[in-house]
Amino acid sequence: MEDSDPSASASLHEVSDPARRQWLQGGLGAALAAAFAPMAAALAGCATAAGGGPKLGFAPVPPSTADTVAVPEGYVADVLAPWGDPVGIAGAMPAFKPDASNSAAEQALQMGMHHDGIHFYPLGDDGRRGLLAMNHEYVDDGLLHTDGIRDWSADKVRKAQAAHGVSVIEVALRDGRWQVVRPSRYARRFTANTPFAVGGPAAGHPMLRTAADPAGRTVLGTINNCASGITPWGTYLSGEENWADYFKGPATPDAHQRRWGLGPDRWVRWSGHDERFDATKHPNEFNRFGWIVEIDPMDPSSTPVKRTALGRAAHEGATVAVTRDGRAVVYSGEDERFEYLYKFVSRDRIAPAGQGFSAAQANRELLDHGTLYVARFDADGSGRWLPLVQGQGPLTAANGFADQGQVLIDARQASDALGATKMDRPEWVAVDARTREVFCALTNNSARGQPGRPGPDAANPRANNVMGQIIRWTDGDGRDGDFDSTTLRWNHLLLAGDPANARAEARGNVRGDIFACPDGLYVDARGVLWIDTDVGAAAMNQGEMARIGNNQMLACDPATGEVRRFLTGPVGCEITGCTITPDGRTMFVNVQHPGETPGDRSDPAAPTRWSTWPDGPGAGRPRSATVAICRRDGGVIGT
Repeated sequence: MEDSDPSASASLHEVSDPARRQWLQGGLGAALAAAFAPMAAALAGCATAAGGGPKLGFAPVPPSTADTVAVPEGYVADVLAPWGDPVGIAGAMPAFKPDASNSAAEQALQMGMHHDGIHFYPLGDDGRRGLLAMNHEYVDDGLLHTDGIRDWSADKVRKAQAAHGVSVIEVALRDGRWQVVRPSRYARRFTANTPFAVGGPAAGHPMLRTAADPAGRTVLGTINNCASGITPWGTYLSGEENWADYFKGPATPDAHQRRWGLGPDRWVRWSGHDERFDATKHPNEFNRFGWIVEIDPMDPSSTPVKRTALGRAAHEGATVAVTRDGRAVVYSGEDERFEYLYKFVSRDRIAPAGQGFSAAQANRELLDHGTLYVARFDADGSGRWLPLVQGQGPLTAANGFADQGQVLIDARQASDALGATKMDRPEWVAVDARTREVFCALTNNSARGQPGRPGPDAANPRANNVMGQIIRWTDGDGRDGDFDSTTLRWNHLLLAGDPANARAEARGNVRGDIFACPDGLYVDARGVLWIDTDVGAAAMNQGEMARIGNNQMLACDPATGEVRRFLTGPVGCEITGCTITPDGRTMFVNVQHPGETPGDRSDPAAPTRWSTWPDGPGAGRPRSATVAICRRDGGVIGT
């Protein structure tokens, strides 16, 4: 997570009345409650029709500091597809070596490291077989290599690059347990060296051209893939998040490089053995990351594409909604302090499959044409989506935006110029298609209110915000609006925290089980909002986090605000990603970086100092893994 917005200027909303900043506290809360009453009634109607709807029907689990996954009574959680297991490519299935001695070539055929966003794609109608596509955000070099970062080499760089990206695996329910199908014709890995096509207005742009790719239309690799989304036409969207950490910059970066966080010293040291990550030699390579990529998991021969029309950012992920007239709307947050929340509205309607084309093939250019917007949240509970269109308002050549491609490459600078709201690290976005509510996790921002930094505003109401909040809105007037509307109405679903804390800004207003740092979000078919958390290892179970426990997953009924803790993870992990089978009977969740150290890199001499999950005592090292969760009686998750 970076902080690349050095502006000390006040947010547009800093003059707002603090008493109006929190949901359910009168004033703004009462006005917004009235505005959202029709949607709450609609949700209640849907709930009744569905036979009980989005109520929470499980006994919550308590906070935990144990090195295990805990789920409610009556549920079972099975480990599936940990880092290093083969993905299932026929004739190429190297086993995981617990001492980290797998080669780079072997790692490119295995599950990547640090599982993140995930989605299930059914194969057949019974929900017992399907594909899982998932992200691998980054690596812990202390675990990935036998001797950590000592004697850094080209081989280590290649192995780290092979552990990044995306995996596609086939899974099936056999004898009551989910298993990876090996071999599978669908099994596939996308790494930091996989060729990606470039689509949209920035394809071929001079700022994307390099010596290795003078056309600016093919990029090697995707990195730091965080959250994800699924499209109605069956493809997978993955956001490239903290990619700036991978590039070495000049001692004195220019204004463009500074705005994107490029500097001379980076946490990831690839540039010494892969020259394209040295921005002093190849400055445009830096512009070729930070995009949302689209993958067709059903077609193993397809070429993945970086969709530039969705804008360049430290993308957490991408979530798709559909307008009433059948166009796609893609919401995405930028997970950095004081950065922005975006949505893209496609020009064209979603096309059906037919005439020899799959739905994915029929919509292969849908995300290349449309309008990108950035959000402004006003203090009265209203807001606007501001178009990032070259030639409109300040986005002119005279102000440094020569064409639409440059507006998209410089989306941060364009959003600065439009006066968009600087947010507390927008993470995952989730949409309830029935109520048309949209939710975004603002995970935290300890820099809010610090000297020289923006102070609290209506949408981001707390200084030194270590706890985070979930904001929600409907586009349009709240009743007849649509996802393509340029206006919105918003409130806070909740402010995370612990009411036992002394500091008011850390108490929150959670109705139910306490938590901090909301990150992943997922709305299930019943309207339950599932919340994953990401408290950093350095803060976990200490200070204001002392009573919260390890990271966890919670379920929230948005109609009532009730929150219940559904899962707790092992020591040092992040809980991230959530996807549920169409029958509602299996949930897949990712456990990322169990055993994470306060310094983020493990000691290769003591890899299991903090955790042995999931392999248990005698493990060679902790491993990120997917967990399959079912009710023992075969019922619907959460009921």
